Order: sequence, then structure tokens, then C-alpha cells
Amino acid sequence: MNQDKERLVRWIEGHQAEMIDFLKRIVQVPSDNPAGDCYPIAAFLHDQLQELGFDEVSLLEVDQNEVKAAGMISLANVLSRTKFGSGEGTCVALNAHGDVVPPGLGWSVDPYGGEIINGKMYGRGVAVSKSDIAAYSYAVLALKEAGISPQLQGEIDLAFTFDEETGGELGPRRLLEQGTISPNLAIAAGFTYSAVNAHNGCLHFEVITTGKSAHAALPHTGIDALEATTKILNGLYEYRQTLTAKKSPVAGIDHPTLVIGLISGGINTNVVPDQCTIRVDRRLIPGEDAAQAEAEFRKVVEEAVQTTEGIKLEIRKILHAESFGPVPEDSPLITALSSNWQSIMKGKGELAINGVPIYADARHFYEKGIPTIMFGVGPKRLEEANGHRADENIRLEDLVTATKIIACTLYDLLGEGRAGKD
Repeated sequence: MNQDKERLVRWIEGHQAEMIDFLKRIVQVPSDNPAGDCYPIAAFLHDQLQELGFDEVSLLEVDQNEVKAAGMISLANVLSRTKFGSGEGTCVALNAHGDVVPPGLGWSVDPYGGEIINGKMYGRGVAVSKSDIAAYSYAVLALKEAGISPQLQGEIDLAFTFDEETGGELGPRRLLEQGTISPNLAIAAGFTYSAVNAHNGCLHFEVITTGKSAHAALPHTGIDALEATTKILNGLYEYRQTLTAKKSPVAGIDHPTLVIGLISGGINTNVVPDQCTIRVDRRLIPGEDAAQAEAEFRKVVEEAVQTTEGIKLEIRKILHAESFGPVPEDSPLITALSSNWQSIMKGKGELAINGVPIYADARHFYEKGIPTIMFGVGPKRLEEANGHRADENIRLEDLVTATKIIACTLYDLLGEGRAGKD
């Protein structure tokens, strides 16, 4: 580790208490999605970044009609540009999201308290992914304030968005489509103990069966939509078993999955149900043909009720999230990250590089041909942090460590404008 990187590490260690407090205050701002009232946290972060000394910070409001169409209440994106040298050369985007799933039941602490117990901070969104917002912000601050910035050339964009839980269409996708950000490289929210170079895609379907209501005493005079839906359920569960044979070559990703997550229907106990609706999650492994997966799904559903007289069937695709990666392990971005990981995590071997079965905002950058990696604050497995569960937490040690690794990686990527010229 050279002297500049040693300065970065010392600066982060000297400001870790401030960074922890910054994260705590972010956790204390509710940003559940749904319901998706996320303008308040965006405005809060905008003000906080300005107070931290970031020069060019924008609060980018999203058209209210588009927000409502996405099923949210309010939304804005936060963008901070930091230029080094002339600003020409490599541009790196750091993207993390501040919207979170609702806390749910079972918490032993206040989900919006940011309480610290035995070296861990607890709170909804602290792992997914408010801690990444803190790490990215302080990594860039270290580059600005540790006395090494004259050595750097390029630009770092902090792109903090707030609709990942609803697909990221109005966050990172919008910023990229409109040309608001045009990075050469991107680092997206992830975990400290692995570099994620791939993730699954996803299809969501809504299937509606419509029959005819009747009195329960005369069921033969009606057409039972729930009975028809049961045939569809059986067909989908049989189809699900066949997906296990489609193995992914990407480490960390096994095979496609299918889950029937929601079901609703019926009028009353004594009425033949005239309509039933299900919603289905179909995960796509990297490289899988989404059109073929959709065609297979529709065929299974249609064949399940083709002999059921009087049933009307509607199949709606309500989400298509592309898969991400795999990004080559020898790419300059992963190479720089791996080298700095080993320098900071002395004695812990090499950085693991793998995929994950979730889908996330990293895909939006990858779709644009931007080399991307998921890396941030978190454990080896999401379950350890209780991500999306009660008592979500991160180790404060991981927060500090990840910030050091990110800062040193950015130093390499912007050092004399070398990255982007390989």
C-alpha cells in the first residue's frame, strides 16, 4: 500500500465516528417502499451531502404522474458530482438505494432507531442499502480531503436513488436513459466479503381467471374460477420441478425458480367464486432467454385450463428485470477491487467473486454496456444481516473496512486517469 492509500485509510479511521453517525441519521428517516413516500429521505440526503462539503449536489425531482404510475407516493434522485483534476477521463458511478422494505413484525429494537449493540447497528435498510450510501459518501470524502486529490484525474458520481424495491425504473434507469449520468464504470450496492459480478433477472406475472358466480347451494349453475386456478397452480408447481435441470455456470447462482406469491379471489363463503387472481415470480438465471421463459410460462397456464368450459383467462406480464453479468473476473474494475481488498483484509485470502440469485439496480448499468460490480457493506451472506427481515443489521467494522477498500479502489481507477485507457 503506497503513502496515498495509507493517508486514505488513516483519514477514514479518523472520521469513522462521523460516518457511523451519518448512517444512523439516514436509518432514522423512514423510507418504506411500499408505500413509497421517498422524497423526504432524498431531500434529507441532499442537505446532508451539502453539509459534508460536496460541491455539486442536485435533488432531481421525478414527475408525480410517473411516480404514481410506479405505485409510489413521492420520489427524487440525489446526484453528487466530484471532479478530480480537470474532470476529464474516467467517470465512476457509485449507486446505492435508500428505499427499504417495510419493517414487518418481530423486531427486538426500534427499526428506525439505528441502535448500536455489540458493534452492530440495527435498523430497517441499514444493510440494504443505507450503509452503502454512507460508505460511498465517505470514500469520496477521503479522496477529497486526505491530501491526495492532485494525483487523481476524472469524476466520481454519487447516484443515490430510491425506487430499487419497485424496479429502479425511475432511479438509475432514468438517470442513464436521460444522460444525467454517463459513467465509464459503476459500483453498486453489495457486500464486503465478495464482489458480485452477476445476478438473476426476474419476470412477474399476474394471472386472472374469470368464471361465473352462483349460490353455493346450486354450484352447477356457476363456473368456479378458483377450481380453474387450482389446475393452474398444479401445472405451475409441476413446471417448477423442471427448472432445477437448468443449471447456471455462474458461482453463487443455481437454477431458475418460480414462486406463486399472492392469491386472491371469491366473494363470500356461500358463493361460487367468479374470479381468482395469482401473482407469480419467475427468476431468470444470467444468459437465460426471457422470451422463451415467458412462452413456457404462458403455455403451462393456458394448457391447465384449456378443457375447462366457460373460463376466461388473462395473463399479464407486470415486471421484466434483465439479469446482470457475469462481468469478466479479469476486468480492470474487479482487478483493482480485488487487489485493494487483499491489502486491507490482510490474511483473509482472495476476494470471492460470485453471482447472487436476487435482482438489483446493477442491471441497469450493465444493460448500457458499463462494466459494473456490486460491492459495499455487508456480511458473507445476506441472511447474516437479516436483510429484509426483523433485526436487520451490519457490523460497524464492515462499514469502515468497505469504505477503505472502496476509497483505495477509486484511487486506482482515477490515478492519473489510467482506468478507462486499459
